[in-house]
Amino acid sequence: MFEIGGGIIVAIVVIGLVIVVGLFAMVIYNGLVRLRNMYRNAFSQIDVQLKRRYDLIPNLVETAKAYMSHERETLEAVIAARNVASGARETAAANPGDPGALQQLGQAEAGLGGVLGRLFAVAEAYPDLKANQNMMQLSEELTTTENKVAFSRQAYNDAVLAFNNKREVFPNNVIAGAFGFKQAALFEIAVASERDAPKVQF
Repeated sequence: MFEIGGGIIVAIVVIGLVIVVGLFAMVIYNGLVRLRNMYRNAFSQIDVQLKRRYDLIPNLVETAKAYMSHERETLEAVIAARNVASGARETAAANPGDPGALQQLGQAEAGLGGVLGRLFAVAEAYPDLKANQNMMQLSEELTTTENKVAFSRQAYNDAVLAFNNKREVFPNNVIAGAFGFKQAALFEIAVASERDAPKVQF
Protein backbone atom coordinates (compact mmCIF):
# COMPACT_ATOMS: atom_id res chain seq x y z
CA MET A 1 0.00 0.00 0.00
CA PHE A 2 2.88 2.38 0.86
CA GLU A 3 4.56 1.68 -2.50
CA ILE A 4 1.34 2.43 -4.39
CA GLY A 5 0.89 5.67 -2.46
CA GLY A 6 4.52 6.64 -3.12
CA GLY A 7 4.09 5.95 -6.84
CA ILE A 8 0.99 8.10 -6.95
CA ILE A 9 2.82 10.94 -5.19
CA VAL A 10 5.72 10.70 -7.64
CA ALA A 11 3.28 10.71 -10.57
CA ILE A 12 1.46 13.76 -9.15
CA VAL A 13 4.77 15.59 -8.65
CA VAL A 14 5.89 14.76 -12.21
CA ILE A 15 2.55 15.86 -13.67
CA GLY A 16 2.71 19.04 -11.58
CA LEU A 17 6.21 19.80 -12.85
CA VAL A 18 5.16 19.22 -16.46
CA ILE A 19 2.21 21.59 -15.98
CA VAL A 20 4.43 24.27 -14.37
CA VAL A 21 7.05 23.97 -17.13
CA GLY A 22 4.32 24.09 -19.77
CA LEU A 23 2.75 27.19 -18.26
CA PHE A 24 6.19 28.81 -17.97
CA ALA A 25 6.93 28.05 -21.63
CA MET A 26 3.51 29.41 -22.63
CA VAL A 27 4.15 32.70 -20.78
CA ILE A 28 7.54 33.09 -22.49
CA TYR A 29 6.07 32.21 -25.91
CA ASN A 30 3.21 34.70 -25.52
CA GLY A 31 5.64 37.41 -24.41
CA LEU A 32 7.78 36.84 -27.49
CA VAL A 33 4.71 36.97 -29.75
CA ARG A 34 3.61 40.27 -28.20
CA LEU A 35 7.04 41.84 -28.65
CA ARG A 36 7.31 40.55 -32.23
CA ASN A 37 3.91 42.06 -33.01
CA MET A 38 5.05 45.35 -31.47
CA TYR A 39 8.10 45.68 -33.72
CA ARG A 40 6.10 44.60 -36.76
CA ASN A 41 3.52 47.26 -35.98
CA ALA A 42 6.31 49.80 -35.49
CA PHE A 43 7.70 48.91 -38.92
CA SER A 44 4.26 49.41 -40.47
CA GLN A 45 4.46 53.03 -39.26
CA ILE A 46 7.79 53.42 -41.08
CA ASP A 47 6.22 51.82 -44.14
CA VAL A 48 3.37 54.35 -44.20
CA GLN A 49 5.78 57.29 -44.02
CA LEU A 50 8.18 55.88 -46.61
CA LYS A 51 5.31 55.28 -49.02
CA ARG A 52 4.18 58.87 -48.55
CA ARG A 53 7.74 60.05 -49.18
CA TYR A 54 8.03 58.00 -52.36
CA ASP A 55 4.67 59.35 -53.55
CA LEU A 56 5.86 62.95 -53.07
CA ILE A 57 9.10 62.55 -55.03
CA PRO A 58 7.61 62.22 -58.56
CA ASN A 59 5.61 65.43 -57.98
CA LEU A 60 8.77 67.14 -56.80
CA VAL A 61 10.67 66.01 -59.89
CA GLU A 62 7.86 67.09 -62.22
CA THR A 63 7.82 70.54 -60.63
CA ALA A 64 11.61 70.83 -60.87
CA LYS A 65 11.66 69.55 -64.46
CA ALA A 66 9.92 72.69 -65.74
CA TYR A 67 12.78 74.83 -64.42
CA MET A 68 15.73 72.46 -64.60
CA SER A 69 15.67 71.25 -68.20
CA HIS A 70 19.47 71.08 -68.28
CA GLU A 71 19.59 68.84 -65.16
CA ARG A 72 17.93 65.82 -66.72
CA GLU A 73 20.57 63.42 -65.38
CA THR A 74 19.98 64.56 -61.80
CA LEU A 75 16.21 64.28 -62.14
CA GLU A 76 16.45 60.79 -63.64
CA ALA A 77 18.82 59.73 -60.85
CA VAL A 78 16.24 60.83 -58.27
CA ILE A 79 13.47 58.80 -59.91
CA ALA A 80 15.74 55.75 -60.31
CA ALA A 81 16.79 55.91 -56.64
CA ARG A 82 13.18 56.38 -55.60
CA ASN A 83 12.14 53.26 -57.53
CA VAL A 84 14.95 51.19 -55.97
CA ALA A 85 13.99 52.39 -52.49
CA SER A 86 10.30 51.70 -53.14
CA GLY A 87 11.09 48.11 -54.16
CA ALA A 88 13.27 47.64 -51.08
CA ARG A 89 10.44 49.01 -48.90
CA GLU A 90 8.03 46.42 -50.28
CA THR A 91 10.50 43.61 -49.59
CA ALA A 92 11.11 44.81 -46.03
CA ALA A 93 7.39 45.31 -45.38
CA ALA A 94 6.75 41.68 -46.36
CA ASN A 95 9.11 40.49 -43.61
CA PRO A 96 9.85 43.18 -40.98
CA GLY A 97 12.96 42.42 -38.98
CA ASP A 98 14.66 40.42 -41.74
CA PRO A 99 18.35 41.46 -41.70
CA GLY A 100 18.87 41.22 -45.47
CA ALA A 101 15.72 43.16 -46.34
CA LEU A 102 16.46 45.91 -43.84
CA GLN A 103 20.07 46.22 -44.96
CA GLN A 104 18.88 46.57 -48.55
CA LEU A 105 16.31 49.18 -47.51
CA GLY A 106 18.91 51.10 -45.50
CA GLN A 107 21.27 51.20 -48.47
CA ALA A 108 18.46 52.24 -50.82
CA GLU A 109 17.42 55.00 -48.42
CA ALA A 110 21.01 56.23 -48.17
CA GLY A 111 21.23 56.34 -51.97
CA LEU A 112 17.93 58.19 -52.27
CA GLY A 113 18.97 60.67 -49.60
CA GLY A 114 22.19 61.34 -51.49
CA VAL A 115 20.53 62.07 -54.84
CA LEU A 116 17.81 64.18 -53.21
CA GLY A 117 20.54 66.20 -51.53
CA ARG A 118 22.16 66.76 -54.93
CA LEU A 119 18.81 67.79 -56.43
CA PHE A 120 18.25 70.44 -53.78
CA ALA A 121 21.84 71.66 -54.08
CA VAL A 122 21.38 72.10 -57.83
CA ALA A 123 17.97 73.76 -57.28
CA GLU A 124 19.70 76.56 -55.40
CA ALA A 125 20.92 77.88 -58.77
CA TYR A 126 17.32 78.33 -59.99
CA PRO A 127 15.67 81.30 -58.18
CA ASP A 128 12.35 80.86 -60.00
CA LEU A 129 12.18 77.23 -58.87
CA LYS A 130 13.00 78.20 -55.30
CA ALA A 131 10.15 80.73 -55.38
CA ASN A 132 7.64 78.28 -56.91
CA GLN A 133 4.72 77.77 -54.50
CA ASN A 134 4.27 74.11 -55.43
CA MET A 135 7.99 73.42 -54.92
CA MET A 136 7.94 75.10 -51.51
CA GLN A 137 4.89 73.10 -50.44
CA LEU A 138 6.35 69.79 -51.64
CA SER A 139 9.64 70.59 -49.92
CA GLU A 140 7.84 71.28 -46.66
CA GLU A 141 5.82 68.06 -46.92
CA LEU A 142 8.98 66.11 -47.69
CA THR A 143 10.75 67.57 -44.66
CA THR A 144 7.78 66.73 -42.42
CA THR A 145 7.69 63.19 -43.79
CA GLU A 146 11.44 62.78 -43.24
CA ASN A 147 10.97 63.75 -39.60
CA LYS A 148 8.14 61.24 -39.22
CA VAL A 149 10.32 58.53 -40.78
CA ALA A 150 13.06 59.31 -38.24
CA PHE A 151 10.65 59.11 -35.29
CA SER A 152 9.07 55.90 -36.63
CA ARG A 153 12.51 54.35 -37.17
CA GLN A 154 13.46 55.13 -33.56
CA ALA A 155 10.23 53.53 -32.28
CA TYR A 156 10.86 50.46 -34.45
CA ASN A 157 14.47 50.12 -33.26
CA ASP A 158 13.33 50.41 -29.62
CA ALA A 159 10.75 47.65 -30.18
CA VAL A 160 13.34 45.43 -31.90
CA LEU A 161 15.78 45.94 -29.03
CA ALA A 162 13.10 44.89 -26.50
CA PHE A 163 12.28 41.78 -28.57
CA ASN A 164 15.92 40.80 -29.07
CA ASN A 165 16.72 41.26 -25.37
CA LYS A 166 13.76 39.09 -24.40
CA ARG A 167 14.61 36.30 -26.84
CA GLU A 168 18.32 36.16 -25.96
CA VAL A 169 18.13 35.63 -22.19
CA PHE A 170 17.88 32.17 -20.65
CA PRO A 171 15.49 30.31 -20.61
CA ASN A 172 13.69 32.43 -23.21
CA ASN A 173 16.35 31.59 -25.80
CA VAL A 174 15.41 27.90 -25.53
CA ILE A 175 11.74 28.63 -26.24
CA ALA A 176 12.67 31.17 -28.96
CA GLY A 177 14.87 28.61 -30.70
CA ALA A 178 12.28 25.86 -30.42
CA PHE A 179 9.53 28.01 -31.94
CA GLY A 180 11.61 29.81 -34.59
CA PHE A 181 11.76 33.31 -33.12
CA LYS A 182 14.71 34.74 -35.04
CA GLN A 183 16.66 37.82 -34.06
CA ALA A 184 15.18 40.96 -35.61
CA ALA A 185 17.40 43.53 -37.32
CA LEU A 186 17.55 47.22 -36.54
CA PHE A 187 16.71 49.65 -39.34
CA GLU A 188 19.78 51.78 -39.91
CA ILE A 189 20.77 54.00 -42.81
CA ALA A 190 23.81 52.44 -44.44
CA VAL A 191 26.01 55.53 -44.86
CA ALA A 192 26.60 57.62 -41.74
CA SER A 193 27.00 60.87 -43.66
CA GLU A 194 23.57 60.40 -45.21
CA ARG A 195 21.61 59.63 -42.05
CA ASP A 196 20.21 63.13 -41.83
CA ALA A 197 17.23 64.14 -43.92
CA PRO A 198 18.18 66.11 -47.01
CA LYS A 199 17.93 69.87 -46.53
CA VAL A 200 14.91 70.96 -48.50
CA GLN A 201 14.29 74.50 -47.31
CA PHE A 202 14.00 77.26 -49.86
